[in-house]
Amino acid sequence: MTVTIAIDGPAGSGKSSVSKQAARALGYGYLDTGAAYRALAWHVLARGTGAAQDTADETAVVAAASDFPYAISLDPDDYWVRVGDADVTAAIREPRVTDAISDLARVPAVREQVNALFRRLVRESGRPGVVVEGRDITTVVAPDAPVRILLTAAPEVRAARRSAELSAHDADAVAAALHRRDAADSTVVDFLTAADGVTVVDSTELDFTQTVEAVLDVISAVALTAQENPDGR
Repeated sequence: MTVTIAIDGPAGSGKSSVSKQAARALGYGYLDTGAAYRALAWHVLARGTGAAQDTADETAVVAAASDFPYAISLDPDDYWVRVGDADVTAAIREPRVTDAISDLARVPAVREQVNALFRRLVRESGRPGVVVEGRDITTVVAPDAPVRILLTAAPEVRAARRSAELSAHDADAVAAALHRRDAADSTVVDFLTAADGVTVVDSTELDFTQTVEAVLDVISAVALTAQENPDGR
């Protein structure tokens, strides 16, 4: 049975890079769930006029989700995302795609379909474990995961990190986009409050290596507890 490590967190918290490195350290697969919403946004835009109103059209979005030839690598050292024959690994990071994600995420039918996709990818991964990161992973996608972590950081730190990742874009524009997405996504899921049983890792004062170590420490602690209490008591 594949072990699921569930990691939630807002944009800029470092959850993608940290989760990927943790997966390498563990010998697990890595699943970037946000890529599915990005790829679906790209798919909707490609099917329509390429304009923002396409992703705001709930009927068009649900139709696109039901015909979504999506594939993603779970190899942390060979990451790619495809929609049909198109490699969209880079294209899904374009600002027009980023701006459309919240429209998709607000549609319940889309979230249900995409969440089922995530569970299938983990189930059929053929790996001993998969680190799954995104939003509402600990509460909706994998609420029964043995390890559930909320990785967060102060808003100004997250904005600075995202700006550094997107060095070709204006820093103020990147920060504004991050805050807009936080506001929009917060209407769908609470990604800043840990649910019962979820461990918080605050990376505000931590560098990348320290954050990875903190996450691995949580995983190790849970594994040790499981060994000491195999019957769950």
